[in-house]
Amino acid sequence: MRKFVLAATVLAAASGCAKRPDAIVPVDIPMAAYSNMSCQQLGQEMVKEQQALAAVSKAQNDAATGDAFGVFLIGVPMSSTFGGDKEGQVAVSKGKVQAIENSLRGKGCK
Repeated sequence: MRKFVLAATVLAAASGCAKRPDAIVPVDIPMAAYSNMSCQQLGQEMVKEQQALAAVSKAQNDAATGDAFGVFLIGVPMSSTFGGDKEGQVAVSKGKVQAIENSLRGKGCK
């Protein structure tokens, strides 16, 4: 019985861990959000959003690493428990990058 409780506790703690950024699915952002922008504006928006994605991906990666250490050391995913998980922000940023890429392609921008 004691082994069952320990296994259930470890499984519950591990399931609450932050995902790595590459495992997060992008949110579907419509291309229409960027349809009124010129190629130059889209290019500038792409650079800005790629920088934002890099920053939030680094924070998410740090949270995933912190969770792994927390679960290993004390059995609790520390980063996720204390608000370090940025999964939603990564998903939105990835979706924006995809929408901008699609808009750039749709307008024939180089």
